[in-house]
Amino acid sequence: MKQVYRGLFGAAWLCLAAAGAWAQETSDPAATQTATFAGGCFWCVESDFDQIPGVLETVSGYTGGSTENPSYKDVVAGGTGHLEAVQITFDPGQVSYDALLAAFWRSVDPTDDGGQFCDRGYSYTTAVFVQDDGQQQAAEASKAAAQQSLDQDIVTPIQAAGPFYPAEDYHQNYYKKNPVRYKFYRWNCGRNSRVEEVWGAEAYAGIPTH
Repeated sequence: MKQVYRGLFGAAWLCLAAAGAWAQETSDPAATQTATFAGGCFWCVESDFDQIPGVLETVSGYTGGSTENPSYKDVVAGGTGHLEAVQITFDPGQVSYDALLAAFWRSVDPTDDGGQFCDRGYSYTTAVFVQDDGQQQAAEASKAAAQQSLDQDIVTPIQAAGPFYPAEDYHQNYYKKNPVRYKFYRWNCGRNSRVEEVWGAEAYAGIPTH
């Protein structure tokens, strides 16, 4: 019965997220908004979210720490407090923040507090960085729903957004600039297989391909 309940809940949640994704905002459909997610390797997060209709731009970078203008070497070496993250500019008239949150949870392993997939260490852990009280409330509700659907504890923190430092140019759109190397890295790192193991049929929901 528990498995049946989980399946029904998951299906209902995905339907709600899909509906929210295409709902038109009543305020100002021309205005853009920002979402910031840390999901391990920012090449992969950027690649996934670029595919979602309504996402206008993704920028790989570093956030969450105290070091100003860190380099990639600084961040992965530790001590900066920063995570690899992606800043997403989106049109709320085409895709809702709730839909982006639902897609984020289902594109990572939110039960892992030691990194993501083959990338280990604090700088590769997951986080949701919120811009205001509205995003805070949406993120907390989305996390609770995802945790109930997953039936496991989600360790991903929700934090107030701070300064975001764009990564070096060679990191931006890496999956486009180096498609063969990127695909090999993603496969070899086990990202897709682990997400599918964690989420089952809900893996990558809301993301057309990955």
